[in-house]
Amino acid sequence: MELLSVIVPIYNVEPWLERCVRSIREQTYDRLEILLVDDGSTDGCPALCDRFAGEDSRIRVLHKENGGLSDARNAGIDAAKGTYIAFVDGDDWIDAEMYEAMITALEEEGADLCACSYKRISRDGSLDPSAGGRTVWEGQGMLEVFLLEKDEYQIQNSAWNKVYRRQLLEGLRFPKGKLYEDIVFTTKLLARIRRGVYLDRAFYNYVIDRDGSIMNQGIKKSIFRDQIPAYEEKEAFLRGIGRDDLADIHRYFFYKRLLIYYRTLQTTKDPERKRYCAWIRQRLKRDAGEMERVYGCRGASANEYRKMKLFLRSAVLFRLIMRINEKLIIPVRMRGRG
Repeated sequence: MELLSVIVPIYNVEPWLERCVRSIREQTYDRLEILLVDDGSTDGCPALCDRFAGEDSRIRVLHKENGGLSDARNAGIDAAKGTYIAFVDGDDWIDAEMYEAMITALEEEGADLCACSYKRISRDGSLDPSAGGRTVWEGQGMLEVFLLEKDEYQIQNSAWNKVYRRQLLEGLRFPKGKLYEDIVFTTKLLARIRRGVYLDRAFYNYVIDRDGSIMNQGIKKSIFRDQIPAYEEKEAFLRGIGRDDLADIHRYFFYKRLLIYYRTLQTTKDPERKRYCAWIRQRLKRDAGEMERVYGCRGASANEYRKMKLFLRSAVLFRLIMRINEKLIIPVRMRGRG
């Protein structure tokens, strides 16, 4: 059994940390090195980490000054000794058989990376979209499926639903001081693999609506400060490795997101709403000459192209028609299906 290093970045998650660490300690794959990276927590997490280390010899604690999620993950990577590396966020938890199933799949398929599905945990309960099964891709096949954002494959940007062979991470680290740190990191990893495997089993329990979570804050400045530049870097990387076809697929989904952000901003009271909306309008108008090519890419929707052409013609008319569609047409269709 090869050693698996599980890296847990921790910052002020005291109410959830014991559940997280217990779920890792109880893995059926027990050849583990559990790295608890205390990123300058100001609550009871540092003491909890030290207590856990005293209870389990597989646990090592790294106490460091606060540097953010990326910096904590990087510190864990630098300290890790395992053949395999995985990440778990301190407010989530994992099912007992997760790592045994994923490492078995990696070794049976001779793969470099394994991803799995996950459950979305909310105050209203949990949602498990998985259906079972295993899928294997050669070369950049997994990268292509990831970029096409197919619902049946929850590969996602996230670092926490994957197990990596250590050599994949050589020379690659998360961008320090940035949110949405997984966007470029995961793209580069998927471009490196010789073979990837996906398990459609929801082993990871992802908490989607914890108070204070950075993923539970709606449209914020970080979308424009960190996420959009990350998407642009992702596209530049894809073009840099000679995959213009994949870069256009990525651009198509980027445009879809900008239209969603625009409509969401119209319903908020954010004092900078007008500035953000103006930026989206200007960006899409700047790219108008590339729309036909982008919306001709694999996986693109003709209906999405119609929305974009309407938006470019008139953002006001776009908002009006989308509102009519949501308030009148979709409910009528849903009643008809019912």
